[in-house]
Amino acid sequence: MSSMSHLDALEAESIHIFRETAAAFERPVMLYSIGKDSSVLLHLLRKAFYPARPPMPLLHVDTTWKFREMIAFRDEVAAAGDVDVLVHINQDGVNQGISPLTHGSAVHTDVMKTVALKQALDKYGFDAAIGGARRDEEKSRAKERVFSFRNAQHRWDPKHQRPELWHNFNTRIHKGESVRVFPLSNWTEMDVWHYIRRERIPVVPLYFAKPRPVVARDGALIMVDDERFTLREGETVEMRNVRFRTLGCYPLTGAVESTADTLDQIIDEMAASRSSERQGRVIDNDGTASMERKKQEGYF
Repeated sequence: MSSMSHLDALEAESIHIFRETAAAFERPVMLYSIGKDSSVLLHLLRKAFYPARPPMPLLHVDTTWKFREMIAFRDEVAAAGDVDVLVHINQDGVNQGISPLTHGSAVHTDVMKTVALKQALDKYGFDAAIGGARRDEEKSRAKERVFSFRNAQHRWDPKHQRPELWHNFNTRIHKGESVRVFPLSNWTEMDVWHYIRRERIPVVPLYFAKPRPVVARDGALIMVDDERFTLREGETVEMRNVRFRTLGCYPLTGAVESTADTLDQIIDEMAASRSSERQGRVIDNDGTASMERKKQEGYF
C-alpha cells in the first residue's frame, strides 16, 4: 500500500474538521470570501459530505467594494445550486456612506466586515463559522486554534484558548457563544496552489496575470475596478501586467507585477518568492488596528 501524500494528509485532516463541525454544532456556516482559500474550502466541503448536499450554507459578507470579477464568480457558485449562498451587507454602513476611499481602511474594515459579520452570525443564529485562515499567513493567526472560541460578543481572547492535543477538539459552548473553525490551519500558500492544481479547482481569474489598469498608491499597485475610484493629485492610471496573490476590497488590495498566467507558472513564481502573500493587504499595515486587535473584536 502506498503511503499517504502530503496533500492527502492535509485533505483528510480538513475533511475530518468539517465533519466534526457538522456533528458538534447546531447551526454551522462556511464563511465564503471568494478567494483561493475559500475555493479550496468549498471543494473540501463538497467532498466531506458527498454524495449528500453540504449540510451548511455559505455566507459572504459583502462590503460592496469587492472586485467585480469576485462577485461574478460568487454568483456562478450560487447558480450551481448544490449549496446555499447567503449574502449579508451592513446596510447601516452603506447608509452612512462608509468607504475605504473616504473613511480609510480601519473604519471600513470594522464597519463593513467585522460589524457586518457579527450582524450576520446573530441574524441567522450560527454557532460555528468555518473560515479559510491559515497559520502561515500572519503572526496572530499562527497562534489561533483550529476550533477558536468566541464569547457572546464574538470576541477572541488569545490568552485563553483551549488545548487541542492529538486532534481532540473541545467543541462545547454555552448558549450565545460560538466558535470559529479553521480547517486549513496547517496548510501553506504553496499547499493551496498545489491542491488547486491537483483537484482542478476553479478560482477567480484575478489570480492570473494579464494587463490591468492600476495606480501606484502608497507603495501598492491598486487596480481601478470601477468609476468610484478617485485619483489623487499627480496620480495616473497605467496598464501593467499584474496579478493578485490575495483578494479583498479592491481599493485596499495591491497587485504584484507578474507574467504568471497559468497554475504551473504561479507555483513556480511562489517557489521563488520571498515576500508574504499579504504584502498587498492595506489593512495589515494599520498601525492603530493590528490584525490581532481586529480578530479580538470579531474579525474573520
